[in-house]
Amino acid sequence: MANKVIFVAFAIEDERVRDLIKGQSLHTDTPFEYTDMSVKEAYDEEWKKKVRTRILRSDGVLAIVSKNSLTSHGQKWEIQCAKEEKKKLKGIWAYKEDRTDLAGVSTMVWTWDNIAKWIDSL
Repeated sequence: MANKVIFVAFAIEDERVRDLIKGQSLHTDTPFEYTDMSVKEAYDEEWKKKVRTRILRSDGVLAIVSKNSLTSHGQKWEIQCAKEEKKKLKGIWAYKEDRTDLAGVSTMVWTWDNIAKWIDSL
């Protein structure tokens, strides 16, 4: 199976969770590559162009969902971009005690098995 390219959308407050996923992608038997577009600067037009290009090159978009997602302008834009580009989109809950619901994002419990099954479906 060829590796899949996955764009990960997340709120900057959930950066540690993103790092765990990034670490997993470095394992040789992991069936996905990881695209990191995290920024700590304003979301200007150049950033949006780069994100859209990377989302277009991705096989799917994985959103890390938490209460922080509700106020993250960057993550909201990335999710909207994924929808506009008709990319497969799946959410994973970042924390066991946080089951935030994002409108229009089907979210699952974060397990490596769940992520692998979703990636295999792309």
